[in-house]
Amino acid sequence: QIKRFLPKVDAINALEPEIAKLSDAELKAKTGEFRAKLADGAKLEDLMVPAFAVVREASKRALGMRHFDVQLIGGMVLNERAIAEMRTGEGKTLVATLPVYLNALAGNGVHVVTVNDYLAKRDAAWMGQIYNFLGLSVGTILHGLTDAERKQSYAADVTYGTNNEFGFDYLRDNMKYGRAQMVQRGHAYAIVDEVDSILIDEARTPLIISGPTEDRSDLYLKVDDVMKKIGPEDFDHDEKQRSISFTESGTEHIEELLREAGLLQGNSLYDLENVNLVHHANSALRAHKMFNRDKDYIIRNDEVVIIDEFTGRMMPGRRYSEGLHQALEAKERVKIQPENQTLASITFQNYFRLYKKLSGMTGTAATEAEEFGNIYGLEVISVPTNVPAMRVDNEDEIYRTADEKFASVVTEIEKAHERLQPVLVGTTSIEKSEMFADMLAKKGFEKIDFEDAASLDKLYMAARTGKPSRQFAVLNARFHEQEAFIVAEAGVPGAITIATNMAGRGTDIKLG
Repeated sequence: QIKRFLPKVDAINALEPEIAKLSDAELKAKTGEFRAKLADGAKLEDLMVPAFAVVREASKRALGMRHFDVQLIGGMVLNERAIAEMRTGEGKTLVATLPVYLNALAGNGVHVVTVNDYLAKRDAAWMGQIYNFLGLSVGTILHGLTDAERKQSYAADVTYGTNNEFGFDYLRDNMKYGRAQMVQRGHAYAIVDEVDSILIDEARTPLIISGPTEDRSDLYLKVDDVMKKIGPEDFDHDEKQRSISFTESGTEHIEELLREAGLLQGNSLYDLENVNLVHHANSALRAHKMFNRDKDYIIRNDEVVIIDEFTGRMMPGRRYSEGLHQALEAKERVKIQPENQTLASITFQNYFRLYKKLSGMTGTAATEAEEFGNIYGLEVISVPTNVPAMRVDNEDEIYRTADEKFASVVTEIEKAHERLQPVLVGTTSIEKSEMFADMLAKKGFEKIDFEDAASLDKLYMAARTGKPSRQFAVLNARFHEQEAFIVAEAGVPGAITIATNMAGRGTDIKLG
């Protein structure tokens, strides 16, 4: 697969001396030339070699970065409606500029999809220098923009944004009353960064736009009080299926409690007049027995904020449906907001299948090649690394008990820290990350407080003098804002960073 791209790589390399002689203005004029050729009936494929050569030269001048041959191959893979699997650190951000420029020449808009707002903003500003140098416009879609600003961003040749923003804009457009009010202008070509995370892990996550229904907060609080008297024998809980229900004796117990509270009408909970009450009781049961604070959600500014189970990030503005969110608000005694009803909904899988041309890049796709092929018709092509990989991947270590495992991890951290090796510890939940923090604190390590402007001075000093700093940083949904900054500093000699699985996908960690 890689071999068939090599003649084109040679052709691009052969053009380099000729293109290097052009002045900045002449290089910029190439965009107009290419567009004129397309208007005359040329195909994008015919323009690929000169267009890639032009982007490489523009990148050298605007960013001081020259695309490696393997990055050119990655660009060709993306242009072929396929997924480029490239190892972490091979420069996927720069690879995307090649097919983005080529496809933007057609003038239908190219969407580059990232996993978070920080990356959308960073990549648009960073790679935008290349596009601007070549006379293309760049837009960014972020949370909190007005419709006019969104429309302007979508009108640009290249638009950066997150999967959530693109999906919600599509739904909102479908609720508009006239074409002129819509912000998107079609779905021509998308490049999805971290494609396995968005198109496989979150493929069936529905995006939902909802509207309010009537307020019933009193009832939630009353049912919540009743729920506190329910014992473990009153319900069946299946952890794997994420389901929970009252047992027969539990139903009798709850009927009794609801009757005492004056909420039950008639004899049985399942009588017609108690339909609403059944729903409330079930929601309250789930809120109390299945959802844990600081794992499934956290309390911020007197609100229940959901934590995404895949990425460990907070999802402000997202709410559970069917009364569950209100039941959690009643449980935590924060302000209960009215329930919602669904007005529009789409899954990421269905949204991304709207694009006429779709491609993606990630460090890990070969394992899901079959799903990509079946669902999206995308082939996965592994692009070799620029220089042979030097990293040693050790086998897994298995322990008899969790305590032995955690103790061993802490010993391992201490040893690496003495050698001034930077350590990144990945954990699956906020609780685990804080447990490691406590264990390190007991060993005499000090936690870095990122509220303090000079928080990293001690770490830098220690790294310069070659002495361990005995400090560590914790990154989880509570420090969401500083996420990219904390991860970027994880490579300083002697740095210890404990992260949940959100660990700043796509952030540059520079070693040293």
